[in-house]
Amino acid sequence: MRLKHFNIDLGAQIFLACSDTSRLRILHLIMTNGEMCISDLERILEFTQAKTSRHLIYLKNSGILASRKHNQWVFYQVKEEVSDILKQMLEFVKRDPLLQKDLQIFQTLFSNRELALNKFKMQPLGYRAPQ
Repeated sequence: MRLKHFNIDLGAQIFLACSDTSRLRILHLIMTNGEMCISDLERILEFTQAKTSRHLIYLKNSGILASRKHNQWVFYQVKEEVSDILKQMLEFVKRDPLLQKDLQIFQTLFSNRELALNKFKMQPLGYRAPQ
């Protein structure tokens, strides 16, 4: 579902949420990769768990992110109804060296199978991780 009527209140929420460098980095990674797990974001961005969680909660409460839980992992993705505006906003900053470095780290960790996203894709259906 795409936004049919973009109002000023929703616009203000989105712009406020994107006014922080850390949240922009998180959104850029999630938009680029479709969805991300909090532990993967922590490793890539070198944030603490508390800082990462705080920003993800802010983005979720702003109506930008949705989440789903699978075993011990929670994966965050951008809500479809705000993806167009975020895509346009991130287009202006996508060549930033810090964002490019984040993507390089993601690619390295993903290729080394060190990310939860990769581990999740490799698990056979019905597998339950040890508690």
